[in-house]
Amino acid sequence: MIAKKVSWYEAVAILVIIALTWLDEILDIPYVLLGGPATPINWRESLFESLIITIIGVVIVRHTYKLLVRVSYLESILPVCPSCKKIRVDQEFWHDIEKYIQERAKSDSTYGICPDCIEKYYPEIKKTRK
Repeated sequence: MIAKKVSWYEAVAILVIIALTWLDEILDIPYVLLGGPATPINWRESLFESLIITIIGVVIVRHTYKLLVRVSYLESILPVCPSCKKIRVDQEFWHDIEKYIQERAKSDSTYGICPDCIEKYYPEIKKTRK
């Protein structure tokens, strides 16, 4: 979600830069504001600048989007202790997995046994089910 938002902001910023280059070419801003020598409109130069800015902008937006998606994925990985099943929230803080899920999902957790564990630890339950 945030990756798309940032990509849109970048794209809009690049479009603003392109618009400013055309505005400068049409209005001749250095001549109007700073009293520099007047220059004629050069459409080819502005078109070339716009093309280069667009190519660089596409590369930047694409890489930013990919990086933010990757960061989002890496932030979603939860380190879990294999012994006690607590989740590391910070470098020093470990939380019980049930409390962590209750806080984040705003719901209670329940227990169930997967088919592999039934077969491994409770083979008699599997036999009675058949």
